[in-house]
Amino acid sequence: MERAKRERGAGRRTELIDGMNAGGRATKLLVHQQMNTYKQGSTAQACGAQVASETNTQGSSQPPYQQIKLALDVHAASIVVARMVDGAKPQPPQKFKPAEFLKWVSKQKDLAGEVVSCYEAGPTGFWLHRQLTALGIRNYVVCPTCLDERHGGVNNDRTDALELATRLDRYLAGNERALAVVRVPTEAEEQKRAHKRQRQQLREQRLSLAAQGRSLMLLHGRRETNHWWREHRWKSLEPELAAWLVERLQVFRELIVQVDQAVRRLTGELQAKAPKVLPKGMGRLTYQAVETEVANWERFKNRRQVGSYAGLCGGVSDSGQSTAELSITKAGNRRLRTDLVELAWRLLLYQPQYYLVKKWKAVLLNPKAHRRARKRAIIAFARQLLIDLWRWKTGKRTPEQFGWVMTEA
Repeated sequence: MERAKRERGAGRRTELIDGMNAGGRATKLLVHQQMNTYKQGSTAQACGAQVASETNTQGSSQPPYQQIKLALDVHAASIVVARMVDGAKPQPPQKFKPAEFLKWVSKQKDLAGEVVSCYEAGPTGFWLHRQLTALGIRNYVVCPTCLDERHGGVNNDRTDALELATRLDRYLAGNERALAVVRVPTEAEEQKRAHKRQRQQLREQRLSLAAQGRSLMLLHGRRETNHWWREHRWKSLEPELAAWLVERLQVFRELIVQVDQAVRRLTGELQAKAPKVLPKGMGRLTYQAVETEVANWERFKNRRQVGSYAGLCGGVSDSGQSTAELSITKAGNRRLRTDLVELAWRLLLYQPQYYLVKKWKAVLLNPKAHRRARKRAIIAFARQLLIDLWRWKTGKRTPEQFGWVMTEA
């Protein structure tokens, strides 16, 4: 009997141990299932799959995603796109031809409630912005910058698109310093600007051709200016040069004459569009140059924005106990900056009652003043001049309040 009791007790212990082992395996299995479920849910959320099931999506009119962000690295022959879906990380970039990209991006509108894109301003212009806007996409054209912040030495279209996508995400989250958004001009403004800039490009080509001819003569002991090709100078120069040299210079001169005729025609067209009454010292051509570069005076909210647009604001280096004033930032429209400095020198001579002339003539007209001091003064003159032009064009001030003398140009 004692033997039977011991066998029954051993049997109960064996059953208890088997039950405990079974329970442990069940517990482990349950834990593994919960972990797998959590991983699947996290992966789905990271990929932007914030929709229920396929059945619910088909039966609902709501798009599967809330927002799709597209960062574009635009080139003439291709566009590299990095896509972000809702709050997910950027997906691997894709490369499209421009026509294929427009077809692809139109399909993205059906996948999200809103599609936002951005690309850097460059030689491709603003045609892509206008087409994206026509498709109902909110697009930003941003100022180009170095997208390799750590200077790691690896910089290509894919890395640029990924970095731009990250910055777009921060910008949409409220960090306005993540991107410097560029104002997109209207098509009419671009056409006016192209008219003025074409004239400037042809002038540069004329100067380049003249310099090549002058350099050729200098190689053979003849020193001339860049006006050697003009009619009155060429008549006296031609008999003094060797026949082979005249033949070579004649090639340059024919091209220069043709370019010069085109420059004169464009100059007349631009001057005809300017108003007749202008401040003395500001010609019609200068007025058109400034007007076309600014495009729209009403877009500036304050004088700081006006001054910074031309890049005429001084730089500052201030860190810890070290402080230094730097040269102008030049972070603006370089063509406008050049026109303003030239205009400032002319107004210095033709507008003696202008308050800026009274303020700076002691430095600018002083032959004993250091060259550096005069450069600083003319930059300050040009910066304030742009602000005064803005106040004049927006109706905040009148020419009489500035002390300008208005004449018929």
